Amino acid sequence: MYIPVLTIDGPSGAGKGTVSRLVAKKLGWHYLDSGSIYRSLAIALQKTLVDLADVEDIVKVAQTMALEFDCGDALIVKLNGEDITGRLGLESTGNLASQIAALPEVRRVLLQKQQDFRQLPGLVADGRDMGTVVFPDAENKVFLTASAEKRAERRYKQLIEKEIDANLVMIKNEIDARDRRDMERETAPLAMASDALYIDSSVMTIEAVVEEVLNLIR
Repeated sequence: MYIPVLTIDGPSGAGKGTVSRLVAKKLGWHYLDSGSIYRSLAIALQKTLVDLADVEDIVKVAQTMALEFDCGDALIVKLNGEDITGRLGLESTGNLASQIAALPEVRRVLLQKQQDFRQLPGLVADGRDMGTVVFPDAENKVFLTASAEKRAERRYKQLIEKEIDANLVMIKNEIDARDRRDMERETAPLAMASDALYIDSSVMTIEAVVEEVLNLIR
């Protein structure tokens, strides 16, 4: 049975999550935030105090963790029944998720979890390797990016609005470091699929990006 998939890949802070959820809602399709899967695993590891040098133990946590996604007006993620949405966006969570995402053994375990989201009437998958590794057969692919400066500004604004102390220079440095890690890792590096539509959102509104993505589907 054919099930359509739209993949939206790109670096952290490019607006993939917001765009993907809005597109999924307009299409009436399921939604997969692959970054939340890795971030959820990062939180699970923090809770269990697993030695990050012990890949075997990390894999065990990945195999046993239970995840629930509630994609209403806002994404709610539950880990083993506990709402962890508020911790997903922390810089410490993102940095750890980026580190464990570079482990081939972990990626193999989580690959099937992601592919299981492919259900009728269709799926919008948001991540870094959705169009290249997880759903290489997807008919519609997008690579959404923005300058590191613009992504840092957006992240800084989000943190300040949540009354969280933030340093713009540090955020920019962390984004640069994460980009290098994601692009240089041996397994499933961040890269644009050869058949993907390239969108630079640096000077675009969310609404304009959503419309461009919908035009691709149409």
